[in-house]
Amino acid sequence: MPAVTADTLTLPRIAGAGLGDSERKVRQITTGPKGFEGEGFPVVRAFAGVSTRDLDPFIHMDQMGEVDYAPGEPKGTPWHPHRGFETVTYMIDGTFQHQDSHGGGGVINDGATQWMTAGSGILHIETPPEELVVSGGVFHGLQLWVNLPAKDKFSAPRYQAIEGSESTLVTSADGGALVRLIAGSIDGHGGPGATHTPITMAHATVQPGAQLSLPWQPEYNALVYVMSGKGTVGAEKRPIHGGQLAVFGPGDRITLEADAGQDSNRPAFEVVLLGGRPIGEPVAHYGPFVMNTREELQQAIEDFQAGRLGVIPENALMPHTMN
Repeated sequence: MPAVTADTLTLPRIAGAGLGDSERKVRQITTGPKGFEGEGFPVVRAFAGVSTRDLDPFIHMDQMGEVDYAPGEPKGTPWHPHRGFETVTYMIDGTFQHQDSHGGGGVINDGATQWMTAGSGILHIETPPEELVVSGGVFHGLQLWVNLPAKDKFSAPRYQAIEGSESTLVTSADGGALVRLIAGSIDGHGGPGATHTPITMAHATVQPGAQLSLPWQPEYNALVYVMSGKGTVGAEKRPIHGGQLAVFGPGDRITLEADAGQDSNRPAFEVVLLGGRPIGEPVAHYGPFVMNTREELQQAIEDFQAGRLGVIPENALMPHTMN
């Protein structure tokens, strides 16, 4: 994605800590295992080992890459179904094409976000374009699954395309961290994403030795996932590094700090900030379906098999291979 630094822009700043703030302590730090998704692209399972209660309203998140593909290697996902939640695909580097059975679609790159509400059911595909498959190149992004409450699980599917330039940019109080706000709000600054479930999602780049202290909605949970670099999190300054997730306890402020010494290949502390209002409902999750009961899961499977979740459009986007 295009390089943007806090010291080259005049941006609104997030207020520093004040009297009466209750800083959140870290409840848990986990390390995401590595695996493969879709046709075989590498991922880190960011939420592995964390309870559904602590994640609520989030269900699942993969860090896709970071990988530098040789020609012919880029991979995506084939056509597949979803029901009962929202998928959020954030592309930091590289390009994905998207198409779904409800008419949504487009190209995701350079910090853009695709926000797809599966709702009552949808089929979709995400795949690198032919030119990227032929040339190879860097591929790096995130896919987050956000649960829907029971009242919205059968809502009409919806697609939002959020370009990287539409993200709200703010800086830390000392200017040492740049925050790209994708959805929700931080300190009165709002992101462009429209969500069924109230959440906040942001990508922060923290320069070596800098601190980022953010006011946080006390009714939201708080998660910080490190994409790269190393630093500390929480009031107690717990060490954390790339591929790890911090789960915070209650409070109204979260703090993180980048180590002064970073890897030469990872010059900054890159983190994803997540929080949301817990839904507090039972979760029944199987593959691409997130419902409230096992009976609803069985119905989703039957509806998919009967073609009731949508059909692949004519002249549909298909994965490109060099075989």
